[in-house]
Amino acid sequence: MSEPRDAPRSPEFDLTFQPAHGEAVPVAEHVQRITVNNPGPFTFHGTNTYIVGDASVCVIDPGPEDEAHFRALMAALAGREVTHIAVSHTHKDHSPLARRLKAATGATIVAEGPYRPARPLHDGEANPFAESSDLDFVPDIALAEGDRVEGDGWRLTAILTPGHTTNHVAFAFEDRGIVFSADHVMAWATSIVAPPDGAMSDYMASLERLLMRDDRVYFPGHGGPVKDPAAFLRGLRTHRRMRERAVLERIRSGDRLIADMVRAIYASTDPRLHGAAALSVLAHLEDLVEKGEVTTDGPARLSGVYRIG
Repeated sequence: MSEPRDAPRSPEFDLTFQPAHGEAVPVAEHVQRITVNNPGPFTFHGTNTYIVGDASVCVIDPGPEDEAHFRALMAALAGREVTHIAVSHTHKDHSPLARRLKAATGATIVAEGPYRPARPLHDGEANPFAESSDLDFVPDIALAEGDRVEGDGWRLTAILTPGHTTNHVAFAFEDRGIVFSADHVMAWATSIVAPPDGAMSDYMASLERLLMRDDRVYFPGHGGPVKDPAAFLRGLRTHRRMRERAVLERIRSGDRLIADMVRAIYASTDPRLHGAAALSVLAHLEDLVEKGEVTTDGPARLSGVYRIG
């Protein structure tokens, strides 16, 4: 799930992805991708499911409860043993089909854990993305940082990457220099960080965790590969810092409400996406309030009045 596309931004985003809906496309040795036909403003051309392995495989992010995608996935898996189903996070475009795939294959579901918000709801606050979350998801095995999932000729390592959601995890195919980055890092757009599900401080810390690695390529949850991860991560970090500075500048210019900041910062964005943009601004404001750079009465919230600290 991506943030509304807007300016300014630093990374060089790649919009050339060809989804080949319903087809198992080889993207690396021992890796295939099948893209769900669920395009949209937050999913680009659709959600990517990955099959890792040959005779014995792991399916990463089986996707939404979609009949055509399930049939395509089962056709691609025919004659192969599915030992594991790895789920990056519990948004409904990534995790629900795990239950049906487990019932069909007997595979073990692994993930960081069930859905949970980054923080409790404030008094009177509603979770705007509650309907987007798979609240019924429970993995068979909960993964901690560095836990490994292994099969015949492949091994995946869990990299905890909270921020987009609290339970977000990426999977490293260490021997190949590949990271399945899900919605944390994508080539086509920046990931949305929307409180209370996500937290900007967590997201930035997760970027730093990935920057400590030396990987060759990322295969994300939407769109095509990130081919120079280190440079792209540095660009994402710069982009988020620029967004933080833009929020601070709007407050210094006299904006006190998030709606006013969004109209200025996201002036070139479709107004229908301003609700999601407001949540992204709120994520930055939560972080700025926590760091003492911005003040507001009570906890940071969409209806808050903000001033320089």
